[in-house]
Amino acid sequence: MFAYIHSREQAVSENSELQQAPFTMSLKQEKTELPEISGPVQDYDMMTFNQEKKDSTDKPPKMIDTSCSRINSTGSLLPLEMLFDTSEEEKIPIPHSNSTRFSFRKLWAFTGPGFLMSIAYLDPGNIESDLQSGAVAGFKILWVLLLATILGLVLQRLSARLGVVSGMQLAEVCRRKYPKGPRIALWLMVELAIIGSDMQEVIGSAIAINLLSAGRIPLWGGVLITIVDTFFFLFLDKYGLRKLEALFAFFIAVMAITFGYEYVTVKPNQRQLLKGMFVPTCEGCGSRQLQQAVGTVGAVIMPHNIYLYSALVRSRDVNRANKKEVRQANRYFFIEACLALLLSFLINVFVVSVFAEAFYNKTNEQVHEVCVNSSSPQSSLFPVDNSTLTVDIYKGGVVLGCYFGTPALYIWAIGILAAGQSSTMSGTYTGQFVMEGFLNLKWSRFTRVVFTRSIAITPTLLVAVFQSVDTLTGMNDLLNVLMSLQLPFALIPILTFTSMSSVMHDFANGL
Repeated sequence: MFAYIHSREQAVSENSELQQAPFTMSLKQEKTELPEISGPVQDYDMMTFNQEKKDSTDKPPKMIDTSCSRINSTGSLLPLEMLFDTSEEEKIPIPHSNSTRFSFRKLWAFTGPGFLMSIAYLDPGNIESDLQSGAVAGFKILWVLLLATILGLVLQRLSARLGVVSGMQLAEVCRRKYPKGPRIALWLMVELAIIGSDMQEVIGSAIAINLLSAGRIPLWGGVLITIVDTFFFLFLDKYGLRKLEALFAFFIAVMAITFGYEYVTVKPNQRQLLKGMFVPTCEGCGSRQLQQAVGTVGAVIMPHNIYLYSALVRSRDVNRANKKEVRQANRYFFIEACLALLLSFLINVFVVSVFAEAFYNKTNEQVHEVCVNSSSPQSSLFPVDNSTLTVDIYKGGVVLGCYFGTPALYIWAIGILAAGQSSTMSGTYTGQFVMEGFLNLKWSRFTRVVFTRSIAITPTLLVAVFQSVDTLTGMNDLLNVLMSLQLPFALIPILTFTSMSSVMHDFANGL
């Protein structure tokens, strides 16, 4: 009995059938030789064919299309480009042209995943690390932020290549290549990083809501509000991927405007800024500055974000059997990632520079005096002593309000709220992709949010109710350290798999 199944629509022209070079297979043979398939994807482990019963051999022989690779629930073979899809995802079409020249239309079609990925570089944990870097070291370790962003770009480049070339996200490749024990351990570590990041988003949003309400909404109330807004964004997800990407772009624009306003208001020393960014030295630095530099790396390079980007790039309709299209996709995704991370880097620089210029080497007594003179109700946050000022995302807003007026405080809070809300949705996507990839377990986004948000909110809510704001913001520092410890659990897999010819074929990075 021979089976004939088309991978595309039934109305295929006679010429296209000849180009696809169909072949026949006898089911009476005990072993079947598989033909060579050209293209970057040649995963024969997943190629299976549905054998008919022997009593039906009297039917006319049919032919099998080589572009098919897996059987679906109706007995039909799925196209090769759907081989590794874990769900029916929306695909953004890419304009086709024979020219190899740069095209803004194609760049626009590929634009989206990179900016969604860049949200992780702007979450409340990053913002707190930035302001502490400026207050503790001034402009001296801006070069660390620059190098960490460049390293993040390299890792995101590898992540995008893995997703485009193999059609699989990083978590899915881990499931296929690692034994069960290491795979489960790796999944737990990534889940821990996701939950830690989710806690930072909850903390940031709660503090922003408290600042915007002038303290009328307590911190625990802000924590509870973050539950509602998450489900609101999930509702928006129903309206399509492009609209969701536009929403993330809006949040990034809000952060650029708000933190840019603070930058223009403070007017940092441009010479010191450029020196700190491009001259890798740290004169007079001690253990505090060294600790802050290490924390900067952990805050910028989020391990779970590498898993996220490898899944996001699959939202574009790329024929992975065509090397030219794969190479083109890699090129445009890299350009988009460069633009997205450049923008996120500038926003981070805004925050570092504001606190480096205005609050580096300031004492608590100096800040307390200014806050009293400005009639700030939060002046008691700063003790009257000569100890060096320590700030967090809550105190940072208060200090800006004391020195530069109430508008600076509210604009700061709006930026923090945008950072927290945008990170919430990206964390939800990451959790869903990771769970599907590692466990092949498909949960709805609603169920996934309930799971991760419940774990993140429980300890945060307890701290908000029974402890002070200092304890709540102090959790951000611990969570940044956690991210640094989790980095190898993303770094080792991405470097390993993008160097394997069995996964990347002609696109292996050669490491």
